[in-house]
Amino acid sequence: MKYKYILFDWGDTLMKDFPSDKPMVEWPHVEAVAGAREVLNRLGPQSTLVIATSAAVSDEAQIRAALARVGLETHIQKIYCFKNTGLKKSPDFYQHILNDLNATPEQTVMIGDSFENDVLAANQVGIFAIWFNPRADEKRESRQHTTIYSLTDLPALLEN
Repeated sequence: MKYKYILFDWGDTLMKDFPSDKPMVEWPHVEAVAGAREVLNRLGPQSTLVIATSAAVSDEAQIRAALARVGLETHIQKIYCFKNTGLKKSPDFYQHILNDLNATPEQTVMIGDSFENDVLAANQVGIFAIWFNPRADEKRESRQHTTIYSLTDLPALLEN
């Protein structure tokens, strides 16, 4: 595995995000994104799996509890959110994560559904990023990022 640290966006990358002003753990219905459990189970033993989210309503414990409701908490080792960093996704947010993990950009990859926040912001600090785009055929590629349409495509991409 090339990457020691795999950063995942939370909403609409690992868990479906339904608009609400309540923390996700309090929602009557929560749902994992298709393939999320299998992907985390496969990648977890090989890398440190991290949540990197701008979610401002939920704190770290609430995010972990929401993940537990759909069986995704097992391999998540660290969670970075607005409430524990004071930062929304930006180059400063990703640099904070790198510093806290004592990681280099080359050891780290980011996966998320927002091209601007998950891909371009991570790219600005040298982190390779993968745009998770399950809703369209659009593909964006450069030497700093690529596109996947299903989470189940992720392990093969990272292992090659």
